Amino acid sequence: MGRTIIFIGALLILVGAVVILFDRLGIHLGKLPGDIIYRKGNTTLYIPIATSIFLSILLSLIFLIFRK
Repeated sequence: MGRTIIFIGALLILVGAVVILFDRLGIHLGKLPGDIIYRKGNTTLYIPIATSIFLSILLSLIFLIFRK
């Protein structure tokens, strides 16, 4: 159980570092062109299409590298 908690913590630190790196490079996850934001009155609908595609491609490349 202890190793699992340490692994999850290290994974969260890695994800946080990647988000900070992308922000410094000018890639604002969640605000990419292609993400749909609809605001009307008190309602906001957010559909992150471009962010989802970007993260899917990035994770596919990472898994491809680690598989080999």
